[in-house]
Amino acid sequence: MSRVTIDDVEAAAGRFADTEIVQRTPIQRSRSLSQRCGGDVWLKMEHLQRTGSFKPRGAYNAITRLVEAEPSVKRVVAASAGNHAQGVALAATTAGLEATIVMPESAPGAKIEATRAYGAEVVLHGTVFAEAMAHAHTLVADPETRFIHAFDDPDVVAGQGTIGLEVVEQAEGVDTVLVPVGGGGLAGGVATAVKARAPDARVVGVQTEGASTLSESLAAGELVTREEPDTIADGIATGGMSDLTFGLLRAHLDDVVVVSDDDVAGAILLLLERAKQMVEGAGATAAAALLDDEIVAELDLAGETVVPLLCGGNIDITSLQEVLTHALVDRHQLIELTVRIDDTPGKMGEIAALIGEERANIRTVRHERSRPDLPVGDADLVFEVETNGPAHMDRVVEAVRNAGYTVRCTTESG
Repeated sequence: MSRVTIDDVEAAAGRFADTEIVQRTPIQRSRSLSQRCGGDVWLKMEHLQRTGSFKPRGAYNAITRLVEAEPSVKRVVAASAGNHAQGVALAATTAGLEATIVMPESAPGAKIEATRAYGAEVVLHGTVFAEAMAHAHTLVADPETRFIHAFDDPDVVAGQGTIGLEVVEQAEGVDTVLVPVGGGGLAGGVATAVKARAPDARVVGVQTEGASTLSESLAAGELVTREEPDTIADGIATGGMSDLTFGLLRAHLDDVVVVSDDDVAGAILLLLERAKQMVEGAGATAAAALLDDEIVAELDLAGETVVPLLCGGNIDITSLQEVLTHALVDRHQLIELTVRIDDTPGKMGEIAALIGEERANIRTVRHERSRPDLPVGDADLVFEVETNGPAHMDRVVEAVRNAGYTVRCTTESG
């Protein structure tokens, strides 16, 4: 089995000195996350990398090595949910190679268009990453074509590992590094670098509940895969790791924790509101661990210097809208009011006026007449209403109730 060493990582860092494709990304302190976990939290801003993720590091290192070793190669092929696609497209175009990227049909549109913009041909195939990967392997029969794997490639892993070198240099005395884990290339490379340069630092992998193949593999003592991982963090929804990355993680990773998609959504929103940074699901996964009180207690982060990696910022508008809507509902700033009425003219206008008098904004309203529990002659009006929060919501509900209507807030939790 191939291995990746600190010498490989440092050699990759040396190659980056000659290119503008890979940037040395900054770190930034997060006061909000520091208060949440009791540690000193510094965000590694890898979403500010060109293409919006860490992926150009591995892609550029692998393609540079490929061109040096096999100058006859004219084309590269890769499979990706989006970020590796952009990294390979950019690195290949820079090296003068053609690139074909196979992406699942479910890949975010923004990532598909960005990959094309970097010069690659995009082929959409399958509904999940595993299907795209299988199809990509059928496209490399030409002797002048090579496959660039997203994580099962020592040169790719070594390139990703350069982030670990930067973290150790930028966050002096770092105690814990939190790394999202999908296929394990990022975590394997970072853990290799951190353990070589700061042996006392702890490297913790973070996965989501719908794609927790690392924790399952560690428990089983062998690779475990999922055919259809289910998570909003599409960048880490690979469905499994490789022998290479699993070996690196078993050798160098100190712990692995699993977060919920709700925590990932919460982290996206917190980073947007408090740190003024827009990241995607995978990019927020490491920070999401700091929103889970049980994980924070388990890791005992109080007093530590903690660095979560924000590994990607390519969130598409649809996903962002879903996260924002979820947050508004959770904060009672977007509520659904169901009001029982006599189905006679003027009732909708009367109730809308009551809501308006409380300075709440009605987004939508629908008239329900066919519910089985409705008495003859009655109907339900269902209003989607914007409020300023729980107290404002209570005032709106009370105003409608005081006018003699039966009203339920059907989005209220607890």
